[in-house]
Amino acid sequence: MDLGQANYKQNHSTVQEFILLGYQEYPALLFTVFLATYTAILLGNGLIVVVTTLDPALQTPMYFFLRSLSGLEMSYTSVTLPKMMANLVSGDHSISLPACASQLFFLIFLGGTECFLLAAMAYDRYLAICLPLRYMTIMSRRACVAMVAGSFAISLPMQLVQIGIIFSLPFCRSNEIDHFFCDIPPLLSLACADIRSNELAVYIESTTFVIIPFLLILASYVQITKAILRMPSATGRQRTFSTCSSHLTVVILFYGSAAIVYLRPKTPESVKVNKLLSLLYTIIIPLCNPLIYTLRNREVKTAFRRLLGRKRTLEVGTKIMS
Repeated sequence: MDLGQANYKQNHSTVQEFILLGYQEYPALLFTVFLATYTAILLGNGLIVVVTTLDPALQTPMYFFLRSLSGLEMSYTSVTLPKMMANLVSGDHSISLPACASQLFFLIFLGGTECFLLAAMAYDRYLAICLPLRYMTIMSRRACVAMVAGSFAISLPMQLVQIGIIFSLPFCRSNEIDHFFCDIPPLLSLACADIRSNELAVYIESTTFVIIPFLLILASYVQITKAILRMPSATGRQRTFSTCSSHLTVVILFYGSAAIVYLRPKTPESVKVNKLLSLLYTIIIPLCNPLIYTLRNREVKTAFRRLLGRKRTLEVGTKIMS
């Protein structure tokens, strides 16, 4: 083998690990912030799962979907935050190629699932407001389970194909990912092959998982808005809209940030913007979800008080018996 062939082979060898650059300044402060945030996400969303599971008054389709969303948010955040904290503690920002592929798969799989789950939640609100007499017939327990399972089933095969396509590329330009975690845009920028077909595949998939569910949500809320405007009472309109405002807030934040990251044309300035937006849909939204869904929800707050009262009663009973 001559020197030219050797240099060609070296320059076109695929890297076996990546370096996640993220933000490497103030690691102690970042670790503290991420640890507090991760703890709050698990506690807040875990509390929603417990309350909506144990309270008999919350055994309705709306709270079944909310419980599913909270469980999904905990899983979604656990894909990225523990690794980010481990990197800050150890100072080792490397991630192996298989670990990067696994992280990216679960990130886009759970993210795609959430897109369709939010659409299912919008459909639930449409039926409850626009077809109240048929609501419980249509939204049976079996239908709710099927819609949640369907959200996972739609996302799984498409994301497996996406991962296979991305990691069949040779990564030889650099092994430094200018991001907090493995994500599609920064990985494609490291490939030393023609990625136009890959970018087209990403665009098509993003359209499927962002635009189509968003259009379904939009259609649901158009009908909901018409129904609310036909209500004669201002109090009734306000009460009905309050049941949708939490979901609408999450939809705008989640879909808005995801659309900018995956559908906007790539520019030199987009790298920093995407890094910040990735924190929004992977960390900030899961952190805010418990607050968004409970602060204005009287039923959840009442159920939480009942749960605390039941706990105090058990504690008193234990002390008396001992």
